Amino acid sequence: MGVWMAGQSNAAPVIIKRKKNVIGGGHHGGAWKVAYADFVTAMMAFFMLMWLLNATTEKQRKGIADYFNPTIPINRVSGGGDGAFGGDSVMADNSLAQNGTGAAQEKPTANHQSQGETGGESADAKAEAERLAMVEKALLARSGESMTMERLLRHVVTRVTDEGLIIELFDLPEAPLFNSESTTPTQALADLSVIVAEVLAATRNAIAVNGYVRTYPMVLKDNPVWDLSADRAHAMRDLLVAKGLPDTRFQRVSGFADRKPLTPDPSVNRNNRLEVILLRRDR
Repeated sequence: MGVWMAGQSNAAPVIIKRKKNVIGGGHHGGAWKVAYADFVTAMMAFFMLMWLLNATTEKQRKGIADYFNPTIPINRVSGGGDGAFGGDSVMADNSLAQNGTGAAQEKPTANHQSQGETGGESADAKAEAERLAMVEKALLARSGESMTMERLLRHVVTRVTDEGLIIELFDLPEAPLFNSESTTPTQALADLSVIVAEVLAATRNAIAVNGYVRTYPMVLKDNPVWDLSADRAHAMRDLLVAKGLPDTRFQRVSGFADRKPLTPDPSVNRNNRLEVILLRRDR
C-alpha cells in the first residue's frame, strides 16, 4: 500500500485544456466603417446644401438647379446608331407608316412622305421655343453691364413654359416693386420696365401681365388682394406702354390675388410679384 501511494504521488498531473471558439469577425467584420463613411458623406452633403442656401441669391440657386436639370429634349421618334433602322426613325419613308398605311415610294412627293402622328414638336414649335430662349438669354445677359443692372435683375426670374416666356418680377426685402400697400411703382420697377420693354420690343408675340400679392390678415374688413393684384398688373402694363410697347400687343391683364403663393408662408413679401408673359404664337 505504501509503495503504491508513493508511485501515485510522483505521477505527472493531467491538465485538460479547453479551447474557446469565437464566432464572428473582429470588429463586426468592419461593416460599421462603411456605415460611418456613408453617414459622414450624407452630413457633408447636408452642410454643403445649407451653405449654398444661405450664400447664394435666388437667381444663382435657379442656375444651380438648372445645371442638374436636363434641358436637351429627346425626340421620341429619333433613331440613333446602326440598330434596326440604321439611324432612321420609325417614321422614315422606307421604314414604317405614312399615317399607319405604309411607306411610300423611294423618292416620295410631299403628299406621300411619312407623316405619322407622333405627338412630337413641329418645326414651328421648335423654332418658337428657340426664339423664346433667345429673348430669355438677351434679358439675363444684361446682368453684367453694371452694378446697377445687377441689382435690378435680382428682382427677375425667367422660365420658358408651354404658355411662353415668363418674366417674373418680385419684391425684395429691401427693395419692393410698389410703395407700401399701394399701386404706385417704385423707382426699381420703373427701371425694370425699361429693360423689359427693350427686350420685348425685339419680338412680335402677344403679351400678358399677371399680378399676385401676399396674403393679408383675415381680420381686415375689406381684403384688398383682388383689387390690388389687378391694379398692379394694370400699372405694369401702363409702364410698358409708356416705354414704347404698342397697347395692341397686350392680350390680357389679370389679377390673381393671393391664390398662388410661392412660399410656405403666404404672407411673405416674396409673393408680391408680377408676371410679364411673352406668349407663344402657336397657342
